[in-house]
Amino acid sequence: MKMLVLGAGLQGAACAYDLLQNPDVTEVRLADLHVEHLPAFLAPHSGPRLIPTPFDARDREAAGALMREADAVMSALPYYLNAEMASLALAAGTHFCDLGGNTEIVFEQQKLDAEAKQKNVSIVPDCGLAPGMVNILAEHGIRQLDATDSVKIFVGGLPQNPEPPLNYQIVYSLEGVLDYYTTLSWVIRDGKRTQVTALSEREPVEFPAPVGTLEAFHTAGGLSTMAFRYEGKIPTMEYKTLRYPGHAAIMEAIRELGLLELAPIDVKGTKVVPRDVAVAAMGPRLRKPGGKDLVALRVEVQGTVAGAPKTFTWELVDRYDEATGITAMMRTTGYSLSITGQMQVRGEVASAGVLTPDEAMPPTRYIEELKQRGVEIQERVS
Repeated sequence: MKMLVLGAGLQGAACAYDLLQNPDVTEVRLADLHVEHLPAFLAPHSGPRLIPTPFDARDREAAGALMREADAVMSALPYYLNAEMASLALAAGTHFCDLGGNTEIVFEQQKLDAEAKQKNVSIVPDCGLAPGMVNILAEHGIRQLDATDSVKIFVGGLPQNPEPPLNYQIVYSLEGVLDYYTTLSWVIRDGKRTQVTALSEREPVEFPAPVGTLEAFHTAGGLSTMAFRYEGKIPTMEYKTLRYPGHAAIMEAIRELGLLELAPIDVKGTKVVPRDVAVAAMGPRLRKPGGKDLVALRVEVQGTVAGAPKTFTWELVDRYDEATGITAMMRTTGYSLSITGQMQVRGEVASAGVLTPDEAMPPTRYIEELKQRGVEIQERVS
């Protein structure tokens, strides 16, 4: 396999690392505007298999040329670039997957479905942790039930050693987090698709010690297209983010005070975007060099089989990898991207065309691939 990873940030670097663990992957091009300083965990792989490649997403011709040399393209670029990157990959006849996170972009990518089927190319958007892993698990439960009553998804990336006031550290993009905190979330209530306010309907969720009690609240993006696919078919479906207790109330106050607004305001004669100020002020305080993270996940799918109630629960607590220095968020997100790309090349996804992970990925095989990497999802059936 010759693989192209777009974006050399945290998730792209983790994706490249995972690809390099497979001897069948003969080449990994890690492409970004800046590839001079790659993470230390990639240093042992420096050589002919790992090729740092200067890349400007605005140069369509150069992007297409790189894609034509690859068996699959894995995008860890900002979500707003994914529709164009998917289109370029399709033109190159190359499989494509991305971390996604914005459902409107997925709808744009779905317009490529007919052409992708014609060219026998698979495009899998939204294939990180959430959306991604959690949707595969939710679908796995739905398919095993005769009728599904509710799907509830809880996910959080958290510091192992929380520090006030937010008890949070940046585990991917602060801009992305603030998007989730300010965007309406799609849920299904009484079988109907509706939107709820981010940070709302907070509830406690218990995990085994030492994680303990977390709080869950609505954020956007985690259900991907599932709220649209299952409207009128499943009475209840929702996705909530997990944080340490008290986080949501503080962020809600910051939001309601207008500090996360995107419209410029006048500050002493200068136009300033409040969110830009918030990111500039909070970012350095929420970056914890050497801070060790964890990812907590729970997916609960309730329904009936042969008229009897049945519940499938999947749970994961993954932690920073001391041996490599790869964070839990990178393992659960970047590795998921890598697994998807490899399964596309091997012809193990459902079919050609544009499919979200819950539609495309064989869940048992996907869970086993994660387990081989030390990301172990526990299943309970009751």
